[in-house]
Amino acid sequence: MLRATRFVRLGLLFFGLPLAAHALVTWQNTDLSLGWRSADWSSTGTLPAAAQMPEAMLRVYCAPVGGWRSIFAVHCWVVYKQAGAPAYERYDVMGYSGEPIRHNRFPPDGRWFGNTPELVAETTGPAAAAMIPKVEAAIARYPHGDAGDYVIWPGPNSNTFIAYVMRQVPELQAALPSTAIGKDYPVEGRWLDWAPSRTGVTISLGGYAGATLAWVEGVEINVLGAVAGLDLRQPGIKLPGFGRIGL
Repeated sequence: MLRATRFVRLGLLFFGLPLAAHALVTWQNTDLSLGWRSADWSSTGTLPAAAQMPEAMLRVYCAPVGGWRSIFAVHCWVVYKQAGAPAYERYDVMGYSGEPIRHNRFPPDGRWFGNTPELVAETTGPAAAAMIPKVEAAIARYPHGDAGDYVIWPGPNSNTFIAYVMRQVPELQAALPSTAIGKDYPVEGRWLDWAPSRTGVTISLGGYAGATLAWVEGVEINVLGAVAGLDLRQPGIKLPGFGRIGL
C-alpha cells in the first residue's frame, strides 16, 4: 500500500503538476478558441525560397497543435528538397477524411493553428542529398497510410509518422520533442526496438506506456503519452506540457 502511494505521489509530481502548470500558462497566453478556419496557416518566412537554396536540405519541424490540445502536444512534419530542385516538399499526416499522408498541403515553414514551428532537425548539402531517398522510401512504405488508419491517441498519428521516418534515417541523429504525443507508438508492433537514432532502445506497451534510454533521445518515461525524463546529450529535463527545459 505504501509503495502504491509513493507511485501516485511521483506521478503527480512529474506528470500531474507540470501538466496543470502548463495548462495555466497556455490558458493565459494562447487563444484556445481559434478554429481550423480562423487560424493562421501562412508561411513564417524563415525558410529561404527554394531557388535561393541551391543545395539539398532536410528539415523536421514541430509546432503546438490548436485549441486545448496545445496544452500538451505538438504536430510535426518533414520538409526537404534535392540540390537544384525548384520547390520544397512537405509531408504531414492528418486525421481528416481520406488518406492521412498529405503532400504540400501547407507552406513548408507554415504556422500551425497560428503557432510558429520549431526547427528540431536540419541537415544540408551532400549529407541531406544522401538521406532524402531514405526519407522518400520511408514515406512510401509507411504502414498506416491508408484511409481510416489515423488514430489521434495513442497512435498511429502525425507524430508516429515522423518518428517512423526518422527511424529509417538514423544518421539524422535527432529526436522529436517529448511533447510529440504518438512518437512512441510501435508502428511495427514490437514492444522492444531501437530508438529512432539507434543510439539506444525503447520499450512501448502499445503506445500507452513505455520508456526510452538512448544518447540522442535521452531518458524518457512515457505514461499515457505524457513524457518525463532527462536530456543526456544537451543536459536538460523533460516535463509533460513544457517539453525540454535546458539546464
